[in-house]
Amino acid sequence: MNHDYLSFEQPIAELQAKIDELSLVDSESSIDINNEIENLQKKSEELTEKIYSKLSSWQVSQVARHPLRPYTQDYIEYIFTDFEELHGDRLFGDDQSLIGGIAKIESIPVMVLGHQKGRGTNEKVKHNFGMPRPEGYRKARRLMKLAEKFKLPILTFIDTPGAYPGMDSEERGINEAIAKTMAITSKIKVPIISTVTGEGNSGGAIAIGVADQLNMLQYSTYTVITPEGCATILWKSSSRAPEAAESMGITADRLHKLGIVDQIIQEPLGGAHRDVVDAANKIKSLLLEQIDRLSRISVEDLLDRRYDRLMSYGVHS
Repeated sequence: MNHDYLSFEQPIAELQAKIDELSLVDSESSIDINNEIENLQKKSEELTEKIYSKLSSWQVSQVARHPLRPYTQDYIEYIFTDFEELHGDRLFGDDQSLIGGIAKIESIPVMVLGHQKGRGTNEKVKHNFGMPRPEGYRKARRLMKLAEKFKLPILTFIDTPGAYPGMDSEERGINEAIAKTMAITSKIKVPIISTVTGEGNSGGAIAIGVADQLNMLQYSTYTVITPEGCATILWKSSSRAPEAAESMGITADRLHKLGIVDQIIQEPLGGAHRDVVDAANKIKSLLLEQIDRLSRISVEDLLDRRYDRLMSYGVHS
């Protein structure tokens, strides 16, 4: 059984390998070894809990990038119904690294928007590894303005290495696209709730993170640059990424203490990829509560609070 274990999870992987071997023996013989399997499974859970109780910032960033971690499309499947994807920026093209459309959460119509990395080579290329170009942010603005017109709450899911830094992206004005998206989003007259589900790096993340409520999954990260990028700038070597991650304060716990993140969503033991349904249900419950609460606030107060929140980032008292 392939669980795609991370390097620090090797003790768990070894235990799971024993469980898989015993399960195979059990299915092929008349010997009852269920008790042994149950004991090993209990030991595996205890070991996982022990390892995950003291993850370093760098290890958290590895979990946030896990290849099996749920992406926006997965959460759309488990949280929403009647999803109708909307395409294009009405100027250049359709950037599939940002997907979005109209959906319902329970009976509430909403606009859903989020980064999509893709699985497998073809999907990753199609979605550009979750790194939007300018047309992606123009599409985001178009969908947000559409949500405003029809008074739909906006729910964004953040999971990106950053905006695409290629020459074509620069030629079409990626910096202006991010800045304009932030400026327009700050004035949208409907509730906006953002949830960081994986890695949220640079302006590529914050462009759709200007919100009235910012949530983070327990093992997600949110930062101005990747740990590798920071290490390369400061020490000329990406090998010091673990040190950079520790210094940058990229984890949900740290950002919650700084007041940047409002709510931390607890993940299943071992990360959201271990139980996608459970992770999705926790996100759904929180989103329903936040939509209800924010919908009761007047538009004027909502915009004032959102602007003050954005301008408070980086303030040192």
